[in-house]
Amino acid sequence: MPAGERRTKKAATLESIVEGRKMEAYVEHMTKEMHSCWICGMVGYKRKPMKNIGGRYFCLDCLKQLKETFDTLEQWEAELQMEREMRRKIDDSMRI
Repeated sequence: MPAGERRTKKAATLESIVEGRKMEAYVEHMTKEMHSCWICGMVGYKRKPMKNIGGRYFCLDCLKQLKETFDTLEQWEAELQMEREMRRKIDDSMRI
């Protein structure tokens, strides 16, 4: 291997190490702004909005799913109530 080629490989290796250390320093600096969603575990940063609720962070997707669930909660309760009444009527009719 010629001397010039060795220097090029050495320079490329050193540059790669320096870039790696810069990236590590950047990540350590930015981890303060990163949060993990309590429900799905996704790591959120500036591009993925997170909401702090009670000391725990939730991503926007999980909050949307929770909202949708809460919006249909009355319908679920009505269906459960109907199912309970039907079971009770069936049980009553079988006792006779």
